[in-house]
Amino acid sequence: MTPLPPRKPLVEGHFSRPDGARHPHHPSSYEVTDPAEIAEVEALPSAIGPDPHGGAFECMCSEAAGARPVTPELLRLLDPLSPTGIPARHRARWVAEAPPELRAYAAAWADGGEPGPETVPGVPLAVVFAWMGAVREEPRDAARLLAVRAPERILAAARTGDLAWAVRETGRAGLDAAVAFFAGEYFTTRHPKHRRVPDTARDLLLGHARRHRPADLPVLERRLLRLPEDRIRRP
Repeated sequence: MTPLPPRKPLVEGHFSRPDGARHPHHPSSYEVTDPAEIAEVEALPSAIGPDPHGGAFECMCSEAAGARPVTPELLRLLDPLSPTGIPARHRARWVAEAPPELRAYAAAWADGGEPGPETVPGVPLAVVFAWMGAVREEPRDAARLLAVRAPERILAAARTGDLAWAVRETGRAGLDAAVAFFAGEYFTTRHPKHRRVPDTARDLLLGHARRHRPADLPVLERRLLRLPEDRIRRP
């Protein structure tokens, strides 16, 4: 039997609830790629008659065939606050895929909180880089803001020396996240004395950016300051 071609992802856009409630980490647009979720949305009947919410609901929801009609069931599926909706499923999957020592922290973020790094003491920064990097490769689902904000909160509070050591210990995905972090505002706005990175870590970051993230290379070259002597020691 010839396998069916993969379904084209659904792109869901702006969602505004009539009561104004919102999830603080819900993106303005996201993709639905899970075949079962795509089938669930596509199986919904078309709306008949006037908008049941009197026009108070806004949804820029689209797919290959154009905008979908708004139905009560579609509202439930796309509502970021619905515990059975697609965004909640995406957040739950992201939590389940977090490293064990970060799962409770991830769950708090998924529930709409913003816990700080003090809630996960002792978690190696290399693990945080790897966690962030694993999801940066496919950052388009409804948990994509969480996937950046939650690990960034831990990394932003870390000392430069500890971050540099973690760069040495992380893998390829973690190194990709490290380049993004060191090129981002949480690092580039630090005082110059807190942007001095030992040569080993600096070379790893610049080399990875040169090969895989060339857009970040000019920022790194300007903002990563040299610390010629490699003074970092394991704790």
